[in-house]
Amino acid sequence: MLHLASQSPRRRELLGRLGLEFGVLGIDVPERRGPGEAPADYVRRVAREKAGAGLLRVAGVAGAVVVGADTEVILDGEVFGKPCDAGDAAAMLRRLSGRTHEVVSAVSVVSAAREAQAVSVSQVRFAELSDEDIAGYVASGEPMGKAGAYAIQGRGEAFVRHLSGSHSGVMGLPLFETLELLRGFGIALPAPETAEAAAGDRSAAR
Repeated sequence: MLHLASQSPRRRELLGRLGLEFGVLGIDVPERRGPGEAPADYVRRVAREKAGAGLLRVAGVAGAVVVGADTEVILDGEVFGKPCDAGDAAAMLRRLSGRTHEVVSAVSVVSAAREAQAVSVSQVRFAELSDEDIAGYVASGEPMGKAGAYAIQGRGEAFVRHLSGSHSGVMGLPLFETLELLRGFGIALPAPETAEAAAGDRSAAR
């Protein structure tokens, strides 16, 4: 069975778009960059640790496959994590204003027999943001809990002047890379009628 090692509703939504049946594991892995650790290496490590922690939770399940992912905003070699408060969110947005930053999203897929990983790197250019733009957006509450203090799937999309890369990767789970990895574990897109039934079951559960 497929499992998603994530507490992120965005990742659950994205993986659900593939029409696959999966369970959700509430994994809590420390997200702290090590001294001298390169940003991309940090993202890859956290994704791998999430998947590994998830696999430990379902070690007794035959054929279990676990997906773990991490996504970070990077500017000038600095990792912009989730803002700790409104002031921190505003400071991040001021630095992103008018500039191009990277969004690195790593996906790890593991089973008892093997593991594989892929990385999606996107370039996102922000428009120039006024103090009023930033204050209004921070007041909406949307930046909290989001890497880089914005959500491209929400109001934050209005700040994006240009995107080169994966929209789903910027959201938190690059679907192209994820599906390619899952195919290597023998998991493919379901038949149309199966996908519709799975979507209906998830809707009923909500």
